[in-house]
Amino acid sequence: MTVRDTPWPQGTPCWVDVTVPDPRMAMDFYGALLSWDFTDTGDEAGNYLMCSVGGKLVAGIGSTQPGMESMPAAWTTYLATGDVDKTAAAIGAEGGQLLVEPMDVESAGRLAVAADPTGAVFAVWQAGETLGVELVDTPSALIWNECMTRDFAAAKDFYGKVFGYGFDDMSGDGFTYATLTVGGQTVGGLGQLPEDTPAEVPAHWMAYFGVTDTDAAVARVGELGGSVLRPPQDSPYGRMSAVTDNQGAAFSLISVTSSD
Repeated sequence: MTVRDTPWPQGTPCWVDVTVPDPRMAMDFYGALLSWDFTDTGDEAGNYLMCSVGGKLVAGIGSTQPGMESMPAAWTTYLATGDVDKTAAAIGAEGGQLLVEPMDVESAGRLAVAADPTGAVFAVWQAGETLGVELVDTPSALIWNECMTRDFAAAKDFYGKVFGYGFDDMSGDGFTYATLTVGGQTVGGLGQLPEDTPAEVPAHWMAYFGVTDTDAAVARVGELGGSVLRPPQDSPYGRMSAVTDNQGAAFSLISVTSSD
C-alpha cells in the first residue's frame, strides 16, 4: 500500500477516470466490485464523481459530453507533469495529437488529452488542489498502467522524448515489453499488441485495479453486467484478467495482498 500526499513525479501515471453514458450505472458497478465511495463535485464541474477508498482518492467517473455520444465508454490514464502547456507542445512536436487543449479544471489542476503517434489516447495532469490518486498498490486501488500498441518502436521513441522515461526491456519469446522508469523507479509499462489481437482493438492505455481474489472478482463482474475480455491467468506479478464494466469500458484486475 502506498499513500500519496505530494505531487507525482513527471511521467508517472497519477490519475485514472472512466467516461460513461450513465455515471449512476458506473457507481453501482464499481461500488459493488471495488467497494468505492463516491463524492459528486457539483453541477459546475459536470457532476464529476470522485471515487475513494477509506477517504483516499483512487479514480474518477465522468459522463459522456453532449455531442460525443458515439464515443465508447473508456478508461483514461493521466500522466503527471509540472507544466501541461510545455508537455502539450512536446506532444505535438513529437508526432502526437492534442484532442483537448490545455485547460484548467477549476482549482483542482490543469489537464490536456492527447493521442500518441500510434493512436493510444492518454491525458496529462498538472496538480493543483488535486494531486491525483492518493492510494495505490492495494486492493480496490490502482496497481499498474500500461500502453499497448501496434508500433512499439514509435511509441517508445515518443514517450521517451516527451516524458524522459527510461526503459527496462522485459521482452521474451513471442512478446515485446518494457517497463517505464522515472528516476530509477518503475512507473508503468509499454508493450506490443500480440499479432492475433483483433483489428478493431486500438492502441490503448490499460489501467489495472487490485483485488484479493481475481477469479471471484471476475465472477462478480459478470453478475454486475460486465464481460470478460481475457479470462484469469497467472503471471509473476499476480493472477490477472481483462474485463469490461457494465457500459463496455475495458480495464484489468490483478490479485494483490492487502497491507496496512
